[in-house]
Amino acid sequence: MRAMGTWDIGPFDNDTAADFSYRVDEADEGKKAEVLRAAFREVTGTGEEYLDADFSMEAIASAALVAAQCPGGEPVTTSYGPKKPLGVLPEELRAEAVAALDRVLAEPSELLELWEESDGEEWKAGVRKLRGMLAGA
Repeated sequence: MRAMGTWDIGPFDNDTAADFSYRVDEADEGKKAEVLRAAFREVTGTGEEYLDADFSMEAIASAALVAAQCPGGEPVTTSYGPKKPLGVLPEELRAEAVAALDRVLAEPSELLELWEESDGEEWKAGVRKLRGMLAGA
């Protein structure tokens, strides 16, 4: 069973990420990187605690935005992503994105549990691909 408001496996294929895109768009031009960094830290700051699915969805969406600026990165073209330009994001966000994705894929993680109840392998492969792009940049 998929999480509520999720229609596919992509980084922006859920209501939470679409809402997050709006928050990114509403941030001042110089503050967009901080919105992404906050999403990563919300996830990495949980330590061994249970990780809420919404935080994971925001971190994955943020990671996709950072990865889009990596060499060979795939642009975020979905209509559910941010509409306004992000500007050049700081390269140090890449390591924070990798750490956040590692945490999303580690127990205890609500989103990981939800995906493992359905087509979780395809979703995990997508998250790992995103992580690989960020780690290799």
